[in-house]
Amino acid sequence: MTYCVGLLVDKGLVFMSDTRTNAGIDNISVVTKMKTWDVPGDRFLCLLSAGNLATTQATVSLLEERGVAPAKRVPAILNQPSMFQTAKLVGDTLAEVIAHTRAASGPSSESRFSGSFIFGGQINGGRPRLFMIYPEGNFIEAGADNPFFQIGEHKYGRPIIIRTYDRKMQLEDAAKLLLVSFDSTIRSNLSVGLPIDMQFYDADSHKAGHRQRFDHRDPYYRKISEGWSDALKNAFDRLPPFRIGMPSSEDMPEDDRGELDRPRRVI
Repeated sequence: MTYCVGLLVDKGLVFMSDTRTNAGIDNISVVTKMKTWDVPGDRFLCLLSAGNLATTQATVSLLEERGVAPAKRVPAILNQPSMFQTAKLVGDTLAEVIAHTRAASGPSSESRFSGSFIFGGQINGGRPRLFMIYPEGNFIEAGADNPFFQIGEHKYGRPIIIRTYDRKMQLEDAAKLLLVSFDSTIRSNLSVGLPIDMQFYDADSHKAGHRQRFDHRDPYYRKISEGWSDALKNAFDRLPPFRIGMPSSEDMPEDDRGELDRPRRVI
Protein backbone atom coordinates (compact mmCIF):
# COMPACT_ATOMS: atom_id res chain seq x y z
CA MET A 1 0.00 0.00 0.00
CA THR A 2 1.01 3.61 -0.36
CA TYR A 3 -0.25 7.15 0.09
CA CYS A 4 0.30 9.97 -2.41
CA VAL A 5 -1.30 13.42 -2.74
CA GLY A 6 -1.17 16.09 -5.40
CA LEU A 7 -2.71 19.44 -4.42
CA LEU A 8 -3.47 22.46 -6.62
CA VAL A 9 -3.53 26.00 -5.19
CA ASP A 10 -3.32 29.45 -6.79
CA LYS A 11 0.41 29.59 -6.03
CA GLY A 12 1.18 26.30 -7.77
CA LEU A 13 1.31 22.62 -6.89
CA VAL A 14 2.44 20.51 -3.95
CA PHE A 15 3.18 16.81 -4.35
CA MET A 16 3.78 14.38 -1.49
CA SER A 17 4.30 10.61 -1.32
CA ASP A 18 5.37 8.02 1.18
CA THR A 19 8.14 5.54 0.35
CA ARG A 20 7.08 2.28 1.99
CA THR A 21 6.68 -0.78 -0.18
CA ASN A 22 6.08 -4.24 1.19
CA ALA A 23 5.43 -7.80 0.13
CA GLY A 24 4.41 -9.02 3.57
CA ILE A 25 5.02 -7.88 7.11
CA ASP A 26 8.60 -9.16 7.07
CA ASN A 27 9.61 -7.75 3.67
CA ILE A 28 9.50 -3.95 3.87
CA SER A 29 11.71 -1.59 1.89
CA VAL A 30 11.98 2.10 0.95
CA VAL A 31 11.36 3.10 -2.67
CA THR A 32 10.58 6.58 -3.96
CA LYS A 33 7.20 6.88 -5.66
CA MET A 34 7.86 10.35 -7.04
CA LYS A 35 9.41 11.03 -10.43
CA THR A 36 10.05 14.52 -11.79
CA TRP A 37 11.25 16.03 -15.05
CA ASP A 38 11.97 19.64 -15.87
CA VAL A 39 13.27 21.71 -18.74
CA PRO A 40 13.89 25.10 -17.10
CA GLY A 41 11.94 27.80 -18.88
CA ASP A 42 9.77 25.28 -20.73
CA ARG A 43 8.14 22.72 -18.46
CA PHE A 44 7.98 20.87 -15.15
CA LEU A 45 6.32 17.47 -14.71
CA CYS A 46 5.76 15.32 -11.62
CA LEU A 47 4.43 11.77 -11.43
CA LEU A 48 3.31 10.01 -8.23
CA SER A 49 2.63 6.28 -8.37
CA ALA A 50 0.63 3.69 -6.46
CA GLY A 51 0.03 0.01 -7.08
CA ASN A 52 2.31 -2.74 -8.27
CA LEU A 53 5.89 -1.43 -8.24
CA ALA A 54 6.96 -3.39 -11.32
CA THR A 55 4.02 -1.98 -13.28
CA THR A 56 4.64 1.65 -12.34
CA GLN A 57 8.41 1.43 -12.84
CA ALA A 58 7.95 -0.19 -16.26
CA THR A 59 5.57 2.62 -17.23
CA VAL A 60 8.07 5.31 -16.21
CA SER A 61 10.87 3.52 -18.09
CA LEU A 62 8.80 3.39 -21.27
CA LEU A 63 7.92 7.06 -20.96
CA GLU A 64 11.62 7.91 -20.75
CA GLU A 65 12.98 5.59 -23.42
CA ARG A 66 10.35 4.78 -26.06
CA GLY A 67 11.06 6.09 -29.54
CA VAL A 68 14.29 7.74 -28.48
CA ALA A 69 17.55 6.97 -30.21
CA PRO A 70 20.47 6.42 -27.78
CA ALA A 71 22.34 9.34 -29.32
CA LYS A 72 19.36 11.68 -28.74
CA ARG A 73 18.14 10.69 -25.32
CA VAL A 74 15.21 13.09 -24.89
CA PRO A 75 12.43 11.30 -22.96
CA ALA A 76 9.18 10.89 -24.89
CA ILE A 77 7.33 12.42 -21.97
CA LEU A 78 9.13 15.72 -22.64
CA ASN A 79 8.08 15.84 -26.30
CA GLN A 80 4.35 16.46 -25.79
CA PRO A 81 2.83 19.85 -26.69
CA SER A 82 0.48 20.16 -23.69
CA MET A 83 -0.25 18.78 -20.23
CA PHE A 84 -3.37 17.08 -21.59
CA GLN A 85 -1.41 15.27 -24.28
CA THR A 86 1.23 14.29 -21.73
CA ALA A 87 -1.43 12.88 -19.39
CA LYS A 88 -2.85 10.92 -22.32
CA LEU A 89 0.62 9.52 -23.07
CA VAL A 90 1.02 8.42 -19.44
CA GLY A 91 -2.43 6.81 -19.42
CA ASP A 92 -1.90 4.99 -22.72
CA THR A 93 1.49 3.70 -21.56
CA LEU A 94 0.12 2.49 -18.23
CA ALA A 95 -2.78 0.67 -19.91
CA GLU A 96 -0.34 -0.92 -22.35
CA VAL A 97 1.94 -2.20 -19.59
CA ILE A 98 -1.00 -3.70 -17.68
CA ALA A 99 -2.43 -5.28 -20.86
CA HIS A 100 0.96 -6.82 -21.70
CA THR A 101 1.27 -8.26 -18.19
CA ARG A 102 -2.27 -9.63 -18.33
CA ALA A 103 -1.62 -11.30 -21.67
CA ALA A 104 1.53 -12.95 -20.31
CA SER A 105 0.11 -13.98 -16.93
CA GLY A 106 -3.59 -14.51 -17.59
CA PRO A 107 -6.70 -12.41 -16.90
CA SER A 108 -6.67 -13.18 -13.18
CA SER A 109 -3.40 -11.23 -12.82
CA GLU A 110 -4.91 -7.87 -13.81
CA SER A 111 -5.67 -6.69 -10.28
CA ARG A 112 -2.32 -7.87 -8.91
CA PHE A 113 -0.37 -5.91 -11.51
CA SER A 114 -2.49 -2.77 -11.51
CA GLY A 115 -1.26 0.78 -10.94
CA SER A 116 -2.38 4.40 -10.91
CA PHE A 117 -0.75 7.83 -11.07
CA ILE A 118 -1.18 11.42 -9.99
CA PHE A 119 0.34 13.59 -12.69
CA GLY A 120 0.83 17.34 -12.62
CA GLY A 121 2.94 20.27 -13.71
CA GLN A 122 2.99 23.01 -16.30
CA ILE A 123 4.13 23.44 -19.89
CA ASN A 124 5.00 26.88 -21.24
CA GLY A 125 1.91 28.46 -22.78
CA GLY A 126 -0.52 26.64 -20.48
CA ARG A 127 -1.59 26.77 -16.85
CA PRO A 128 -0.57 24.44 -13.99
CA ARG A 129 -2.68 21.28 -14.23
CA LEU A 130 -3.23 18.17 -12.15
CA PHE A 131 -4.59 14.76 -13.26
CA MET A 132 -5.58 11.43 -11.77
CA ILE A 133 -4.69 8.57 -14.15
CA TYR A 134 -6.46 5.23 -13.75
CA PRO A 135 -5.23 1.71 -14.64
CA GLU A 136 -7.48 1.67 -17.71
CA GLY A 137 -5.56 4.66 -19.08
CA ASN A 138 -8.36 7.21 -18.72
CA PHE A 139 -7.97 10.22 -16.44
CA ILE A 140 -9.72 13.16 -14.79
CA GLU A 141 -8.46 16.68 -14.09
CA ALA A 142 -8.44 18.69 -10.86
CA GLY A 143 -10.41 21.91 -10.73
CA ALA A 144 -12.26 24.24 -8.39
CA ASP A 145 -14.55 21.47 -7.14
CA ASN A 146 -11.83 18.81 -6.79
CA PRO A 147 -8.52 20.64 -6.21
CA PHE A 148 -6.55 17.62 -5.02
CA PHE A 149 -6.11 13.93 -5.76
CA GLN A 150 -5.09 11.02 -3.53
CA ILE A 151 -4.04 7.50 -4.43
CA GLY A 152 -3.38 4.55 -2.17
CA GLU A 153 -4.50 4.58 1.46
CA HIS A 154 -6.36 7.87 1.36
CA LYS A 155 -9.28 7.55 3.78
CA TYR A 156 -7.46 8.59 6.97
CA GLY A 157 -5.94 11.77 5.57
CA ARG A 158 -8.77 12.96 3.34
CA PRO A 159 -11.02 14.60 6.01
CA ILE A 160 -8.12 16.75 7.20
CA ILE A 161 -7.50 18.14 3.71
CA ILE A 162 -11.20 18.72 3.00
CA ARG A 163 -11.73 20.68 6.23
CA THR A 164 -8.60 22.84 5.95
CA TYR A 165 -7.85 23.39 2.25
CA ASP A 166 -7.94 26.95 0.91
CA ARG A 167 -6.96 27.59 -2.70
CA LYS A 168 -5.33 30.90 -1.65
CA MET A 169 -2.95 29.25 0.85
CA GLN A 170 0.80 29.50 0.38
CA LEU A 171 2.74 26.44 -0.75
CA GLU A 172 4.34 26.25 2.72
CA ASP A 173 0.91 26.09 4.36
CA ALA A 174 -0.19 23.44 1.87
CA ALA A 175 2.90 21.41 2.82
CA LYS A 176 1.98 21.69 6.50
CA LEU A 177 -1.55 20.54 5.72
CA LEU A 178 -0.33 17.51 3.77
CA LEU A 179 2.14 16.56 6.50
CA VAL A 180 -0.73 16.45 9.00
CA SER A 181 -2.68 14.29 6.55
CA PHE A 182 0.30 11.94 6.17
CA ASP A 183 0.94 11.75 9.90
CA SER A 184 -2.68 10.73 10.52
CA THR A 185 -2.43 8.08 7.80
CA ILE A 186 0.88 6.68 9.08
CA ARG A 187 -0.53 6.41 12.60
CA SER A 188 -3.57 4.52 11.27
CA ASN A 189 -2.05 2.15 8.72
CA LEU A 190 1.24 0.27 8.95
CA SER A 191 1.44 -0.11 5.17
CA VAL A 192 2.18 3.63 4.84
CA GLY A 193 5.46 4.85 6.30
CA LEU A 194 8.31 7.33 6.41
CA PRO A 195 10.31 8.78 4.74
CA ILE A 196 7.97 11.21 2.95
CA ASP A 197 9.01 12.91 -0.31
CA MET A 198 7.72 16.42 -1.01
CA GLN A 199 7.98 18.54 -4.16
CA PHE A 200 6.92 22.18 -4.69
CA TYR A 201 6.09 23.73 -8.02
CA ASP A 202 5.68 27.53 -8.18
CA ALA A 203 3.14 28.52 -10.83
CA ASP A 204 4.65 29.89 -14.07
CA SER A 205 8.23 29.14 -12.97
CA HIS A 206 8.60 26.23 -15.44
CA LYS A 207 11.21 24.57 -13.25
CA ALA A 208 11.34 22.28 -10.23
CA GLY A 209 10.78 24.01 -6.91
CA HIS A 210 11.85 23.04 -3.41
CA ARG A 211 12.18 19.30 -2.78
CA GLN A 212 12.60 17.68 0.61
CA ARG A 213 12.49 14.28 2.31
CA PHE A 214 11.11 13.92 5.84
CA ASP A 215 12.09 10.98 8.04
CA HIS A 216 11.51 10.16 11.72
CA ARG A 217 14.50 12.32 12.72
CA ASP A 218 13.28 15.45 10.95
CA PRO A 219 12.63 18.11 13.64
CA TYR A 220 9.84 19.84 11.72
CA TYR A 221 7.96 16.59 11.04
CA ARG A 222 8.23 15.66 14.72
CA LYS A 223 6.81 19.06 15.73
CA ILE A 224 3.92 18.61 13.30
CA SER A 225 3.17 15.08 14.56
CA GLU A 226 3.37 15.96 18.25
CA GLY A 227 1.62 19.32 17.81
CA TRP A 228 -1.31 17.79 15.94
CA SER A 229 -1.79 15.16 18.66
CA ASP A 230 -1.73 17.85 21.36
CA ALA A 231 -4.14 20.06 19.41
CA LEU A 232 -6.65 17.22 18.99
CA LYS A 233 -6.45 16.37 22.69
CA ASN A 234 -6.98 20.03 23.63
CA ALA A 235 -9.93 20.35 21.22
CA PHE A 236 -11.46 17.19 22.68
CA ASP A 237 -11.07 18.49 26.23
CA ARG A 238 -12.87 21.73 25.27
CA LEU A 239 -15.96 19.93 23.96
CA PRO A 240 -19.03 19.97 26.25
CA PRO A 241 -18.88 17.06 28.73
CA PHE A 242 -21.43 14.27 28.59
CA ARG A 243 -23.57 13.86 31.68
CA ILE A 244 -25.94 11.03 32.52
CA GLY A 245 -29.43 12.46 32.69
CA MET A 246 -28.82 15.20 30.15
CA PRO A 247 -31.88 16.01 27.99
CA SER A 248 -32.01 13.97 24.80
CA SER A 249 -33.86 14.70 21.58
CA GLU A 250 -36.75 12.59 22.84
CA ASP A 251 -37.19 15.01 25.77
CA MET A 252 -37.29 18.10 23.56
CA PRO A 253 -40.36 19.82 22.15
CA GLU A 254 -41.30 18.65 18.68
CA ASP A 255 -40.13 21.88 17.00
CA ASP A 256 -36.65 21.71 18.57
CA ARG A 257 -36.30 18.00 17.84
CA GLY A 258 -36.92 18.58 14.17
CA GLU A 259 -34.00 21.00 14.08
CA LEU A 260 -31.66 18.25 15.32
CA ASP A 261 -33.01 15.63 12.93
CA ARG A 262 -32.73 17.83 9.86
CA PRO A 263 -29.97 16.63 7.45
CA ARG A 264 -26.92 18.86 7.49
CA ARG A 265 -24.29 19.58 4.87
CA VAL A 266 -20.97 18.03 5.87
CA ILE A 267 -17.80 19.92 4.91
